[in-house]
Amino acid sequence: MLGSEQRKNRRYPSIACARVPDAFSGDALLKDLSVTGCCIECTMHIDIDLGSVHRITIYPEENSKIGNFTLTVECKWIRSGSYSCGIGFGIKESPRGKTFQRYVDYLSWRSSAV
Repeated sequence: MLGSEQRKNRRYPSIACARVPDAFSGDALLKDLSVTGCCIECTMHIDIDLGSVHRITIYPEENSKIGNFTLTVECKWIRSGSYSCGIGFGIKESPRGKTFQRYVDYLSWRSSAV
């Protein structure tokens, strides 16, 4: 797992909902996002393989006024705790790139406004 000091692109905190239907049924929290990666967290253990490719649908928070979008991602790391499971992904493709970039820009603006 890469520490924040080793990443090429800054990760921005998020409170969006994320769904990975081919890996588990239910919602996860999109903890952070950058143009190259993201992290989700949920309250159940997820059986997912390192290196596996998935599609994540992101449902941005209502205040962002940005629509849903889907990312194709690759699992880079998994961290299971007693109450949650976190998974880090590298972003391989964003079919609706403008919506994705608008959301990253929104998160960047929100982080700088605090």
